[in-house]
Amino acid sequence: MTDLDLLEAISLDNEVAFRTLFERYSSRIYSKAFSYIKDQEVCEQIVHDIFLGLWKNRKTLKILVFKNYISAATRYRVYKYLSIKKSSKTDFLEDTTANNKSVLNAGYENLSYKQLEIQIEQLLNDLPPRCKEIFLLSRKEFLSNDEIAKKLGISKRTIENQITRALKHLRSSMKDVMIYLIIIEGIKKMNL
Repeated sequence: MTDLDLLEAISLDNEVAFRTLFERYSSRIYSKAFSYIKDQEVCEQIVHDIFLGLWKNRKTLKILVFKNYISAATRYRVYKYLSIKKSSKTDFLEDTTANNKSVLNAGYENLSYKQLEIQIEQLLNDLPPRCKEIFLLSRKEFLSNDEIAKKLGISKRTIENQITRALKHLRSSMKDVMIYLIIIEGIKKMNL
């Protein structure tokens, strides 16, 4: 079956098709993420998040080319991880060899990501305080579920439930974000 056939079957709640697509692409996503991050647990979480989002939004996602979708989703999650992990302040220097078009697009892209971060932060404020705390420990401080459970003195299952709850809230509130990210990645490719 082609990727599009599998996606159509997934939209009809076909778990076998979902498993097939997962088996077909999970190692590629993991390898791509690992080439930048070099952390097995974080890369596994990226794979999990991408496919969890695919399953949860299976009825509404409109994916034309699955490889492009997976590539954009992986790059976005790697970018987010690396930008959060980066602890030193960045000095911006003017690149005199860059053309104005790509500089303007890079500035627009950075602004768009900042706006997206602000929107996510506002959505997180809608969550119960404990759920938000657990989600931030997982996604911003990159603690494992075991580490969070030990730190907060609650079960690992509770951690998993709260993270799932937060992700469901974010995904249901931001249905069009993946389409937006794919468009930004397309713009970036055209300017390279």
